Amino acid sequence: MLEKLRERLQAHRPSRLSGVHPQAAVLLPIVARAEPTLLFTQRTAHLAQHAGQVAFPGGKREPEDSDLLTTALRETREEIALAPERVEIIGRLSDVFSLYGLRVTPFVGVIAPDLPLVAEPGEIEAIFEVPLRHFLDDCRSHTDVIPVDDQSWYVPSYPFEGRTIWGLSAMMLVELLAVGFECDIALDRKPAQGELRYHPQRRRSVAARPDRSS
Repeated sequence: MLEKLRERLQAHRPSRLSGVHPQAAVLLPIVARAEPTLLFTQRTAHLAQHAGQVAFPGGKREPEDSDLLTTALRETREEIALAPERVEIIGRLSDVFSLYGLRVTPFVGVIAPDLPLVAEPGEIEAIFEVPLRHFLDDCRSHTDVIPVDDQSWYVPSYPFEGRTIWGLSAMMLVELLAVGFECDIALDRKPAQGELRYHPQRRRSVAARPDRSS
């Protein structure tokens, strides 16, 4: 499974958002178990933004970061004590634009099982894993329909053991599933079945547009 994933991600040409925006980067850590899992964090409840939410490790780019991969690995080390040298980067996904005006770049990496990870108590309440099969089998509870600049995006919401993977993290997951595992899933297409939950119209800067030339 993981070897095919490497091949597909290396052949993938992710889109980038144009325009000048604050940058961030995250890591999608795949744990190389016999049944591979995807590692997530749950934010602490007291944070000003994303309180209690499930997310991939990562954060804002700092001036000293040489590139966005450095950002993703630095933030991951700070949040869960995962050393950069323990991560095999196998690909990058398309930029996504957050509600807070950040251009977020996701990287996909493979890590060994049972590493001694430690949650940073000021930011992270829990570190947990979800079997990739849970997403490959499309175990969504519903789909959030989010209109942005007159384009509707169909974002799955995945419950797992009392937590929910949704929003920006779920958008990244959709591309990982479509590209890396050739699943029949897309953000710009209504799913074949299941409950749809409609959200109000949102706007983003006209400068934040996909650039597929790179």
